[in-house]
Amino acid sequence: MDDESLDPELIEHLANPQSLRDQYDELAGLAGSLAHEVKNPLAVIRMNVELLAEDMEQVNTPEARRAKERIRTVNRQCERLETLLADFLRFTRLNSLELKPGNLNDHINQVLDFYSAQSKRQNIEVIRYLDSELPRIRLDSQTLQAALINLVKNAIEAMPDGGQLLVRTRMTRSGVALDLIDTGTGIDPKTLLNMFKTFYTNKEGGSGLGLPTAKKIIEAHGGRISVESEIGRGTHFCVEFPAPMRI
Repeated sequence: MDDESLDPELIEHLANPQSLRDQYDELAGLAGSLAHEVKNPLAVIRMNVELLAEDMEQVNTPEARRAKERIRTVNRQCERLETLLADFLRFTRLNSLELKPGNLNDHINQVLDFYSAQSKRQNIEVIRYLDSELPRIRLDSQTLQAALINLVKNAIEAMPDGGQLLVRTRMTRSGVALDLIDTGTGIDPKTLLNMFKTFYTNKEGGSGLGLPTAKKIIEAHGGRISVESEIGRGTHFCVEFPAPMRI
């Protein structure tokens, strides 16, 4: 194929990668602005639906009961849209991170402490093997916490009847790694293949942006994420981060 058969605009973009990056940033900004604009009328809709439910609370006719069920349906869909918008906004805000030296152990400990009450309620034993000599990595605290929360949340949700979650940090040749190994239900091959694709989900009410956002956050830190799973046996997520070069 010669250059004459290519779109001149495409040729210009290929010759200037920064142009593609600028267009991506512009589209991400527009998408974020649009999501913000949707949030406002959605909040008004939800507020009025809740007020309508209060107005009908004392009415108990067959027609009113049907209307109340429809109101609950609208309210549930509003909640789902709000969750989707929040996840989408988080997904579009990952272009620039403020990376500072930090300890991965501190961040995963905070997340595990946050989920400790839920873990106990679900009869989940959390085992921590955290390397005390783990080198510091460059990280953005807020976004890294969001990624770790998503991974731990997924592990806990995979064990509704209890189980064990092994959390381990270790040194690697090029940096540090975090292993999250659960004894949950496991992930089927189709989901395993598509789980990091945006908007792919097999959870009722899920946005399909949780794991893609976690992956994007990890990659923005220069890291990578991998997963192995077996139905009925459990799942192993491995997150690796590079350690800063020593001078």
